[in-house]
Amino acid sequence: MYAIVKVGGKQYRVEKGDSLVVDRMPEDAGAKVTLEPLLYRPAQGGQTVFEGADLGKVKVEAVVTGHERGKKIHVLKFKPKRGYKRRMGHRSDLTRLEISDIKMASGRSRGTTKRSDAAAKEGEGDGS
Repeated sequence: MYAIVKVGGKQYRVEKGDSLVVDRMPEDAGAKVTLEPLLYRPAQGGQTVFEGADLGKVKVEAVVTGHERGKKIHVLKFKPKRGYKRRMGHRSDLTRLEISDIKMASGRSRGTTKRSDAAAKEGEGDGS
């Protein structure tokens, strides 16, 4: 089972237990985040889900493991025969995510049914 998720304008293929390095996120280490799924493929060769209505049922949950800095990138500007040289460097701020769960919610949750039953019973009692 795997999913393709969108994080920070980029798309990643993830499975349960994967570790993923993405652009810096504002959440603290240990926080749980829900990622936006673009495609879901079940394990037993079921139907691939990539349409809006069915994709709303898919949940991809991740835990922020920590924040890191990327490898240094050196930038050199040079113009020949003019004595112009400029050297700069850059390190990206990154966040490491651990994919904790990928699941497809059922069509109907039990919690809403219990609440509606309780509301109906309260409504009957008020009428007498």
